[in-house]
Amino acid sequence: MNDYQEKSRRAFDGQAADYDTDHFGDHARKLYGVLLSQVMQIPHAAVLDLGCGTGELLARFLEQAPKARCAGLDLSEGMLSVAREKLGDRAELVRGDAERLPFGDGVFDVVLCSDSFHHYPDPRAVLAEVSRVLSPGGVFLLGDCTAPGAVRGLMNLLLPLSREGDVRLYGRKELRGLLDAAGFHGGECRKIDATSLLAWGIR
Repeated sequence: MNDYQEKSRRAFDGQAADYDTDHFGDHARKLYGVLLSQVMQIPHAAVLDLGCGTGELLARFLEQAPKARCAGLDLSEGMLSVAREKLGDRAELVRGDAERLPFGDGVFDVVLCSDSFHHYPDPRAVLAEVSRVLSPGGVFLLGDCTAPGAVRGLMNLLLPLSREGDVRLYGRKELRGLLDAAGFHGGECRKIDATSLLAWGIR
């Protein structure tokens, strides 16, 4: 586990008990409705939530799609403990690294990633793994935080000093370039508002 990942693990272990209600979970909660409205338009028999946190997004998804097979992966055991209490046996919850997913090839129709992509030290490795576990025609659906260009540039200079394992904020063109380079096609990347991006691509 590298330094960024260890910082993230410690930070989210500490936030887990209050993440669903406290201010540090505000941005993630803002993305849930946007992501759910998109995923319900996609065939979704099997869904993976990458960086699933407390399992809140999966819980809301399962309210609308109770027959879906769901899995969640997170680096934080504290977050997963909350998720297990919330979801019970309705989802397979695994502690693991997004750069080395502990799932077989082509087993998911949709991979969700809500407010965690900016924590990944090697985004290209993550995208390669997402592509591997998606079935042909499967969709990667991502919501994440961003900032206007000049602000984002300054923040990216300061993020290595963060105690929460933040690595990089992405702009629309940069994120679209990463998806294209990973072989995803047919999607788009757009701003939801000044601090949020929504992106998706098809394997």
